[in-house]
Amino acid sequence: MENKKRIKAIDMARGISVFMMIPVHSMMIYSDINTWETSWLGKLIQIAERGSPMFLVIMGISFAFSSKSDFLSASIRGLKLAAFGYILNILRFVIPLSMGLFPDNYLQAGGFENGSFELYKHYFLLGDILQLAGFTLILISLIQLLSKNKYVILGLALLMVVVSKELSGYRLGIVGLNYVTDILWGNEFNVYFPMFPWSAFVMIGLFFGICYREVGSPEKMYGQMLIYSALLVTVGGFLYITNYDYHFADYYHMGPGGFLLLMGLNIFLVWIGHVLVKYIPHNRLYDLFYFNSREVTGYYFIQWILINWGMYFFGFSSQGTTGCLAIIICLTICTIVILKIKNWFKSKRYLASGASTDIKPSYT
Repeated sequence: MENKKRIKAIDMARGISVFMMIPVHSMMIYSDINTWETSWLGKLIQIAERGSPMFLVIMGISFAFSSKSDFLSASIRGLKLAAFGYILNILRFVIPLSMGLFPDNYLQAGGFENGSFELYKHYFLLGDILQLAGFTLILISLIQLLSKNKYVILGLALLMVVVSKELSGYRLGIVGLNYVTDILWGNEFNVYFPMFPWSAFVMIGLFFGICYREVGSPEKMYGQMLIYSALLVTVGGFLYITNYDYHFADYYHMGPGGFLLLMGLNIFLVWIGHVLVKYIPHNRLYDLFYFNSREVTGYYFIQWILINWGMYFFGFSSQGTTGCLAIIICLTICTIVILKIKNWFKSKRYLASGASTDIKPSYT
């Protein structure tokens, strides 16, 4: 949404998804196997991890309201976002690797020889959520050049989910182009979020954003979300039961059943944001979630740098429940404090230039 008109429930849902980044990522890096698989915290974080795509759904909704959704503007934004992803790879991987800050067992888990060219190449080119978001912006702006019909967009999103598993892992066998196909539909862990089918989460978000734009009522949009959520969970759940290994065994490279189920659950989580805002009075915690939503890119950047550099102090895959909880609390506070300081300096520069800082986003 543009700052002139924001939907509180969307900011609430995005803020909650951002807030869960540090617990999920910290547990993935720091917890030992036993803590991850059997502890109450590990079980809770595994559930929370399934809510990560909520951010992508909200990204699609926001795109429907963007004043820069034309192909050229969206493509430039997408390329910048993807570039930020590779810059982040340098900051969170390449630099600490060159300084010898990562534990040996982390390097052994990746199967790379310390100091090798393949090691640096792998981590610089690692495809993560920023690369997915950037390239998906370009994709959906291209789709809207061909058709702005919301049902065409919904149909393409569902088609993407259905065919992606069969495309998964296909390569042309040409150096350089192999990486392109990995970004599109790879099944290795050099790309965590291949566009097919993860872009479908953004596209279904765009579908709901267009629904809201057409009817002009968030209540109607959220009502439709609940219906679609129930349908997707029912179909995805049925497929999940019939063939778990094909549809859900690998979280990052699931089959259609897994993605339909996950899509329905995350649409429901976005709807929950609407319920929270509608029925629970505004409070200090809400302010934190709204802050997280506005600072989503900075939050993502800072938390990953702190988490990866933190391996020098806390190790890799070595912490129990108490250690993980302490790290999560510490890193969350540090991330928010750094963002607050950044905003303080930014406001100082605005004041020095004579600009007003009193303008705040309004909500509908």
